[in-house]
Amino acid sequence: MKPIEPITVTFSLEDGRTITIETGKLAKQADGSVVVRMGETMILATVVAAQEAREDVDFMPLSVEYKEKYAATGKFPGGFFKREARPSEHEILISRLVDRALRPLFPDDFHAETQVLISLISGGQDTAPDALAALAASAALTVSDIPFNGPISEVRVARVHGEYVINPTLTELEDADIEMIVAATKENIMMVEGEMKEVSEADMLQAIQVAHEAIKIQCDAQIELAAKIEKAKEKREYAHETNDEELMAKVHQATYDACYQIALQGNPDKHARSEAFKEIRDNFLETFEEEERAQVETMVKRYFHAVEKEAVRDAILNDRVRLDGRKMNEIRPIWSEVDYLPSAHGSAVFTRGETQALVTVTLGSKLDSQTIDGAVISGSRKFMLHYNFPPFSTGEVKRMMSVSRREIGHGNLAERALKIMIPDGEDNPYTIRVVSDILESNGSSSMATVCGGTLALMDAGVKMIKPVAGIAMGLISDTKTGRFAVLSDILGDEDHLGDMDFKVTGTQDGITACQMDIKVDGLSYEVLEEALEQARQGRIHILGEMAQTLQEPRTDYKDFVPRIEKMYVDKEFIGAIIGPGGKVIQEIQKVTGSTIVIEEIGNQGVIDVMGPNKAAIDGAKEWISGIVAVPELDKIYHGTVKSIVAFGAFVEILPGKDGLLHVSEIDWKRIENPEDVLKQGEKIDVKLVGIDAKTGKLKLSRKVLLPKPDNMESDSRPPRSEHRDRNDRNDRNDRNDRNDRNDRNDRNDRGRNDRKDRPRQ
Repeated sequence: MKPIEPITVTFSLEDGRTITIETGKLAKQADGSVVVRMGETMILATVVAAQEAREDVDFMPLSVEYKEKYAATGKFPGGFFKREARPSEHEILISRLVDRALRPLFPDDFHAETQVLISLISGGQDTAPDALAALAASAALTVSDIPFNGPISEVRVARVHGEYVINPTLTELEDADIEMIVAATKENIMMVEGEMKEVSEADMLQAIQVAHEAIKIQCDAQIELAAKIEKAKEKREYAHETNDEELMAKVHQATYDACYQIALQGNPDKHARSEAFKEIRDNFLETFEEEERAQVETMVKRYFHAVEKEAVRDAILNDRVRLDGRKMNEIRPIWSEVDYLPSAHGSAVFTRGETQALVTVTLGSKLDSQTIDGAVISGSRKFMLHYNFPPFSTGEVKRMMSVSRREIGHGNLAERALKIMIPDGEDNPYTIRVVSDILESNGSSSMATVCGGTLALMDAGVKMIKPVAGIAMGLISDTKTGRFAVLSDILGDEDHLGDMDFKVTGTQDGITACQMDIKVDGLSYEVLEEALEQARQGRIHILGEMAQTLQEPRTDYKDFVPRIEKMYVDKEFIGAIIGPGGKVIQEIQKVTGSTIVIEEIGNQGVIDVMGPNKAAIDGAKEWISGIVAVPELDKIYHGTVKSIVAFGAFVEILPGKDGLLHVSEIDWKRIENPEDVLKQGEKIDVKLVGIDAKTGKLKLSRKVLLPKPDNMESDSRPPRSEHRDRNDRNDRNDRNDRNDRNDRNDRNDRGRNDRKDRPRQ
């Protein structure tokens, strides 16, 4: 049987690379499946939706999973089990990006459980496959019969050496000052997320526009492919909601005015507002008999939520009044404090309105860095930010389980916002972990993490290049009339009831990261431009408030923070420092109480010496310096007597480097027995007076460092080497004279004995 010929479409990127979308060959039992290929990179995406919705489900139960198979890049998974297990943080983040782009485009009344699975099945070198994930997911939905108001696509846009590049290589990304993932339909931007190196708002908008032009081509390719698929021409019918138009109108008529009045009150207390809205709803339900109330309660709650949303939005558009009484561009009151936790390396409390973050910083060595061993990306991470969102922060009771995808996503955004301002090299020898625990939440908790993170890092003494702040922007719009309002520092309710959640972080001089989700069609670039300018003004205000607490990093780390100092040696000495089986480096660490990490970079060995105090670090550095040092002629060393022999002593002047201190060089006076003057293990000062050119043996002198006796003429004594040679000759002459005399005596004795033994004549 011949292989199945798939149905395909192909399009090209500006640089000539081609992308092919094929369907009908793999995973045919799924409602929709495609393979997207660019070069050697291939992604399989499948989608399946249940035929019926579960009872009492009034939301879209969508799950998106992105997985990078290790076999795709010819690698084994790490760990004991040697198989793909739970998703990595990178895979979770890509899953979230795709989810956020797809979710708004399902019909509001479609509630069937839907699962999108995306797998990297072949990975090309120097290619970032995640940029193709949303294209594959959208194409799978487009060729299926599942209701979907797409297609959409995502691209990565980067600015490399001043030029915008779509879906750049991993190598190109290293030189990029803008890197963003942008998702859009042919008409509208849906989602933006990325990091930047202090770029302007205009540059960010231009990057989004470049990305959108590329996305339009990819959407056209999906439409072309779907036109070839019979199944995709007619979407399935569904009826997932039961509605009562008469009841809907009754709820609106009975509750709208009351909701509008609450919206106009401008109450800054979230819980008080919530109770006020709930009271209106409950009062309406009380108008029904108990039996009828039980029947209509679910629909009433759904209809009332729509009324509440309408009233709040109308109050903002008509009366320019926000739920908590603020102006459109007004920031909630801010207070902050640093050094709140006495045992933490750095800490800060940042509170903005009813949102509060307690942030800590911990400083460690390279041994504390995180190892990344993915199918595509490997390496290590020296800067980590972890975000925790406990249920008490919103006054709720929820089951505590593993870290949620939301927590990973918010932490990643804050990490990207701050990391560009963390220095490298000598200015920051540490591995840094920032932890943000949200203690109160009413909107913008990820941005509170950025602000609190900046203060905690500066409190720890990390030499941040510039402080970073973040702000979340919202939007209320009416597409029929064209009216809109851009909201600064949005509340949780304004996020939930609004049309946009646009988080922007940056310094005084530019943007460092952003995350935007759009919930409405027809958002123009003019509105985005206004939102970005309002965000810039809000960010400057917040930075000013933070500066009242701490303007710049502390001049030094706290007393209990482990210190790290760097050393650089030629890489040929790395083996000597480590020693056989790590014997030398382990001894250094044991004796000095330090921690030593050696890394080979180019032709150098980069050594981090970490210790609890300066004495430990200095001791380790001195030991290492001795190992790599080259003995210098005429230099004075503080050495250790290693052994004593009849003709002198061997003194270690550098680790592993001994020299001979001849008996004649111990003192000016004549010494018969070196043990009378020196003891093994004794520390003495010696001078290196000679290095044998052939053998490299070292000749030392102690007496040249001692005062010369007055009865010795400085000019009459020959040089040390001549004096030593003459002593050697005298010793040899003495031995020869003694031997000659002994030989003559032996001959005389033998002669006398011979005469005694001869018979007389």
